[in-house]
Amino acid sequence: MTDTAQRLAEIRGGVPPRRHNARTIAALTGNPGCTRRAVLDSAGVDKPKLAERVGFPARFGQSRFAITRGNAFEAQVKADGGAELLRLVAERLGVPVPDGATWTDLGGDEDRPERSRAALTAPGDGPALFDHPLLGLDVAGRRVHLEPDLVAARLAGRFHVVEVKSFPVIDGQADPAKVAAAAIQSAVYVLALRDLLAAEGRDPDLVSHEVVLVCPRDFANRPVASLLDVRKQLLVLRRQLDRMARIDDLLAAVPAGFTADLTADPATLAGALTGVPANYAPDCLAACELAYYCRHEARGHTGALGRPVREALGGVAEVAEVLALADGVRAPEPEQAEAAALLRAAARLRADALTGHPA
Repeated sequence: MTDTAQRLAEIRGGVPPRRHNARTIAALTGNPGCTRRAVLDSAGVDKPKLAERVGFPARFGQSRFAITRGNAFEAQVKADGGAELLRLVAERLGVPVPDGATWTDLGGDEDRPERSRAALTAPGDGPALFDHPLLGLDVAGRRVHLEPDLVAARLAGRFHVVEVKSFPVIDGQADPAKVAAAAIQSAVYVLALRDLLAAEGRDPDLVSHEVVLVCPRDFANRPVASLLDVRKQLLVLRRQLDRMARIDDLLAAVPAGFTADLTADPATLAGALTGVPANYAPDCLAACELAYYCRHEARGHTGALGRPVREALGGVAEVAEVLALADGVRAPEPEQAEAAALLRAAARLRADALTGHPA
């Protein structure tokens, strides 16, 4: 075991690292500037259990109803050997619906990695649909196996990742947050499929950056397909994975005694977490299991008000300091001069609005 691997094992308490999946890898891109999250995820710490241990359990996840609804819609779309899915994908890509496309279900346990590799990298470019392929990515020096309920469609000589989601498209519009989550998760699969082709000497650009998203239309279960361009998500994902690959650089900023050992008492864990800088923002609540702890820790800091506020205020870290600068009772540091001027102007405008008279 290398020194780095030993350090990571000590951080998580010597237990096996928690396995990543496409959802957790996608979530890594939500806050790439957070050292705390990058270190915990690189070490494979079980963040849901850690959050519960320090008294701030995570409060998000899919309901049973949503999971059941999603499974039923997916089964409907994939019925009859994927005939309806093939039609949807071909029409959305603007190519003729091919005759004689093959359907290969790569699910099951026996030799699944090898069967997925052989099927997806075999010579030929005929129309084909590949269901449940087993893919992989390197995350912080460990190989992560991805077991997606997706289809890789090969049409007109190129691969397109096909994601089937159960959230509705109403009057041509879907929930932007859910579409964004689907885009970044799909980018994980695109990247993994490109890596697989590259490892076998095939051109990774055979995997398109356009993902086919299949959702129910309006309030019925009739499927509709749309295209998602995930080039931006691919860049963010690759950058974050490269950052986590340089784990030694991250660990250099971590105190020597830092621990996330779940057998430690809560006070020790909370004290250790304080020593590793976080980058909390309200949107962390939808993506990170430790967000409620970080929100509690960030109380009274500008970061708790969101990234736009924190960025607009530059280096002004505390809300009390913001109010003092706005009231003019505190002289700003040189690097705070611009933010202080904006705050004083905002305070004057607010006073004018409340009194009805210019200050």
